[in-house]
Amino acid sequence: MTLRPWVLAVLLLIAGVAGGIAAFALGTLRPGSGGDVRAYLLAHPEVLPEAMAKLQARETGKLIAAHRDAIFTPYPGMVGGNPAGDVTVVTYMDYACGYCRASLPEIAALTKADPGVRVVYRELPILSADSRTAAAWAIAAAEQGKYLPFHTALFAAGRPNDAAIAQAAAKAGLDLARAKAVVAAPGTAAEIDKNLRTAGGIGMTGTPAWVIGDRVISGAVGQEQLVDAVKAARAAG
Repeated sequence: MTLRPWVLAVLLLIAGVAGGIAAFALGTLRPGSGGDVRAYLLAHPEVLPEAMAKLQARETGKLIAAHRDAIFTPYPGMVGGNPAGDVTVVTYMDYACGYCRASLPEIAALTKADPGVRVVYRELPILSADSRTAAAWAIAAAEQGKYLPFHTALFAAGRPNDAAIAQAAAKAGLDLARAKAVVAAPGTAAEIDKNLRTAGGIGMTGTPAWVIGDRVISGAVGQEQLVDAVKAARAAG
């Protein structure tokens, strides 16, 4: 197992504190040395989880920067909100995910309340084989400029089985022959695989997941947390 840099840093910090305590017990620390640090940490133990959270946030920001194009550059047609917005909300979803379905009204409310938000949709089919099939059809819908109608219709249909996909495709008005060709195209599989690799690379473990600014947010977190993250990203420039 390879430890991430922030984990190593926290372990070194903890090891240093433990060493300081042991040295103090043996009487080897002199006034004005590391004993002051030990005393402060004992008096304020909350700084350890705070430091760990800060290190993790810094590491996450670096990972996002390393994968920036794969995260923020949308697949053509998979954009909502204001395409020219000053803050991008990237959402990773699986059509078999009930929490993703529950997040759709939150996205709609966010973009309605903040005209400066651009939404980039990423397919992250991790729950079932049907999820991956649905993701491929979503990409095919995007190729026809009908991603959001298909996306909305498929979530409304329930589980992403063949019948639900066919129903959503009909409701979105897809050219089925053209869509099937895109579904089977190597580039479609490559796009899905890229999303899976990127999500794993930045520490995502489930859906829905969000990237806003230099933060990864997991779960159906609600509009308030999304609004706060957008504000923070906008303030950071």
